[in-house]
Amino acid sequence: MQEIHIKETTPIHPSTPPFSQDHTLALSHLDTDRNLNVTFRYLRVYVNTATNTNHPFNVIAAALSSALVHYYPLAATLRRGQVDSQQLNYLDDSDPDFVDRLVPDPDQDHGLANPCVLQVTVFECGGWTLGTSIHHSLCDGLGATQFFNVMAELARGAGRISVNPVWDRVGLLGPRDPPRADGVVREFLGLEKGFEPYGQVFGKVVRECFDVKDEWLEKFKKVVFEKSGSSFTTFEALGAFIWRAKVKASRIPGDENVKFAYSMNIRKVVKPSLPAGYWGNGCVPMYAQLCAKQLIEQPIWKTAELIKKSKINATDEYVRSFIDFQELHYGDGITAGNRVSGFTDWRHLGHSSVDFGWGGPVTVLPLSRKLLGSVEPCFFLPYSSASGGKKDGFKVLVTLQETFMAAFRKEMEKFRSQEFDLS
Repeated sequence: MQEIHIKETTPIHPSTPPFSQDHTLALSHLDTDRNLNVTFRYLRVYVNTATNTNHPFNVIAAALSSALVHYYPLAATLRRGQVDSQQLNYLDDSDPDFVDRLVPDPDQDHGLANPCVLQVTVFECGGWTLGTSIHHSLCDGLGATQFFNVMAELARGAGRISVNPVWDRVGLLGPRDPPRADGVVREFLGLEKGFEPYGQVFGKVVRECFDVKDEWLEKFKKVVFEKSGSSFTTFEALGAFIWRAKVKASRIPGDENVKFAYSMNIRKVVKPSLPAGYWGNGCVPMYAQLCAKQLIEQPIWKTAELIKKSKINATDEYVRSFIDFQELHYGDGITAGNRVSGFTDWRHLGHSSVDFGWGGPVTVLPLSRKLLGSVEPCFFLPYSSASGGKKDGFKVLVTLQETFMAAFRKEMEKFRSQEFDLS
């Protein structure tokens, strides 16, 4: 087994004091959602370039120190790792245990005390990885990307940052007075005293990447359109296919209620819109639900339609009701149930555009297994530059109990061979 040597662990402080006196910063109820009381882990992979001879650890340390002047609530820790005698590949299909060691994995208490822990690991070939462990209560994917883009600007020599961060979380996303949780929110969320998110008992859980070639996707969406007369986004159509495949492979009893959960960016949904520099959690969970038997037996296009229609719920009123529901019932065990399949689309979050001077990452790989109340998440990943600039499809990263992965793999083979049943 290839060894990763941790050479140094260093607390990184803001390069200049960010404030003159101690103070408290309040979080919004989108930040304190119990589903977000987790540390989110992911990896960026960078290849060696002859034009940049700087050591990545030194570049990241300096850029991080400067960025923390503006994003001081993250108060970071930086680890320096090294891998001897190994060439860097794109890592998206590498040994999961090896990849896991490239990303810090703090326990719950350490993650709260150190909300941002980074690890720079340099390979013999000159390629390197940036492993990120960031507490989800401070920011979502868009907020984290905003922070890393500020780091990248500074690393490339910018004298000032292009977007100033905005914190005012309670002022912008605080509960109403009096709080009132009405409408569709109550259709999806229930109360279970003592409920702990991600407390489901599972066997061994594994993750696997699956290719989605443009040709396969286009044919699939064309057939769905012919059957339904409706057009669907990739997330709606492919999400419906994968959701059914996961439920079918997992042999969930037919009478059990299952949910498709995803995050909706509400930065422009709420009134007034959130300012450009807002870097807190700016998404709410959205749901589509039905019983497992119906999901497996009904046409794929009907499931895609259900997911599509669920987006109609994304209104200012839905967001305010979700916030108020958290205000009224935070200690009462808010839950969407145990049969939640979490989906998220990383293709447009900007994860792959973070350039510290080596170009953008060739791979961005999430490692977390806790998302939207689901312990078996699915990620739509951005294009990798491994294709040499030719964007022929993307990958989906699926997490599932090891017992059921073989059956799920067979369902995905039907997608690849275009032998799926859409009736």
